[in-house]
Amino acid sequence: MGTCPIRCRTNRTVLENAPEPSTPSLQESMTVSLCDYPSFERTELTMCVGERLTILSDDGDFMMVRSTTTSCDSYIPSNYTAKVTHRWLFTGISRYKAEELLLQPNNQNGAFLIRESETNKDCYSLSILRRTNASYLDCVKHYRISQLQNGWVCISQGVTFPSLQCLVEHYSESANGLCIRLTGPCFIHGVDNAREARPVPTAIRRPTVNWKDISRSVIFRTKRTESDNSLVSEGLREAITSYLQMTEGNDHSWDT
Repeated sequence: MGTCPIRCRTNRTVLENAPEPSTPSLQESMTVSLCDYPSFERTELTMCVGERLTILSDDGDFMMVRSTTTSCDSYIPSNYTAKVTHRWLFTGISRYKAEELLLQPNNQNGAFLIRESETNKDCYSLSILRRTNASYLDCVKHYRISQLQNGWVCISQGVTFPSLQCLVEHYSESANGLCIRLTGPCFIHGVDNAREARPVPTAIRRPTVNWKDISRSVIFRTKRTESDNSLVSEGLREAITSYLQMTEGNDHSWDT
């Protein structure tokens, strides 16, 4: 992704002589599908949503593309696709389509993309996938990226950047007010290696131990039952035994 040499956390008045933001290189662009095609039921797909496409011909409103997942050719409307630069800057997609792409199963917590704002001209929107551990529900948060008069960009007025690239690098290091730190661009089939969605581990909490209910026989019992094992673990038994051996001779009243 590269390293941004400038990162500014100052007020806007300091940025009057800022350099021009860098223009995305055409060599870094790719075309990505925005839908399954054809969309009819009981029809074999020739193109899948969220995959990199090879453009065979482009007539403006329509283009012939080759799928990287099915290897099939399709003649499709141009608005079925989006241009992507830097792996995360999507041109020509809506808020709804950004959510659909980020909610694909291969995306992990913190996956993101940047798109042109639908409601504010000359602004961008940062869309981030946030996964709630408790219920494993996915949601996408959106943040407006404003462009200042000097060409710099920001989400918060107190933290400004000379380019979108620098903004992405900053929020990849720290959330700094966002719902979560950016962990990686939105998954694109044919570009990224397949990643399986990781299930959220289930946390099992043992019941709180009431030491008044624990007798000496439970601590030193060699044959344990399932019920007392849930209260006193093997490690805790060994720790208590070692402590008592080191302090032998003292009166330990374990029986209640």
